[in-house]
Order: sequence, then structure tokens, then C-alpha cells
Amino acid sequence: MTDYGSAWRILRLPSLTDQIFIKAQRIRGLQQNNVRKVDEDESSEFIGIINYSIMALIQLEKGVVEQPDLNLEDATKLYDEKVSLTKQLMMDKNHDYGEAWRDMRVSSLTDLILQKLLRVKQIEDNSGKTIVSEGIDANYQDMINYAVFAMIHINEK
Repeated sequence: MTDYGSAWRILRLPSLTDQIFIKAQRIRGLQQNNVRKVDEDESSEFIGIINYSIMALIQLEKGVVEQPDLNLEDATKLYDEKVSLTKQLMMDKNHDYGEAWRDMRVSSLTDLILQKLLRVKQIEDNSGKTIVSEGIDANYQDMINYAVFAMIHINEK
């Protein structure tokens, strides 16, 4: 029996990228606008970026389906695997960069996410063809890590 916890696998990868873009644009708007019509901070949007990026990483590995095909246990296992790989990348980069992100502003982390999104959209529009670039998966992993760094900054306020 199929669990509908994997219904997101029906979305094409560009749709997930666009969802991340919407979240990042909302964050940018919240950071720039003095008046908020919805009383929320950026936290929920950064969480959305993390989750959609993990879904995209899983989709890169497993592909798109016509019907949900993963039960909750399998979807959770894949999710946890992608989190673990991305966390290891973060630890490796933090070793090399010396945790430079700690001196960055949340708005700068948002800029980096938007930059990565534009690159992913360009790769998608070119059907995955690149001249010189990290893979599309590395861009999603970077977005996850930038969003995690932003969440750390927000929670330290």
C-alpha cells in the first residue's frame, strides 16, 4: 500500500525549484519591508527552503513519478540520508572556511540562496547541461546549509 507522504514526487524538479524561489523571495520581502501584513518571521520560510531542497535532492536520485510510490518509512529514510550527506558537506566546508558564515548577515545568506536558485534555474533551463559548474545537487545542498545558518542566526537573537 502506498503512503501519500511522497506525493511531492509527482512535482517536476523545476516546480520544486520554483517553490524554493517563492520562499526566498518572501524572505527577501520580509527583510526589506517595514510593514508586514502577515505576522510571521523568516523562520518558516527558511524551513520550507530546507524541506523543498531535500525533496529536490531525493527527486534527483529517484526521479519523478506519476503516482506517490514511497511509504512513510522509505520517504523518511531517504530524507534522513540527504540530511546526513548535506550535514557532512557543511562540516567539511566549515573546516575549510573556518565558519565564516557566523560573521555574515541573514540577508547575505538570503542573497546566496537566491544566487544558487538562479544557477539551478539556469541549469534546469539548459536541460542539465553546464560548461563549468558544480552539479545541481551541490547547489541544493548549499541552499540547505545557508538556510540552516540563517536559522542559527535567527535563533541566537
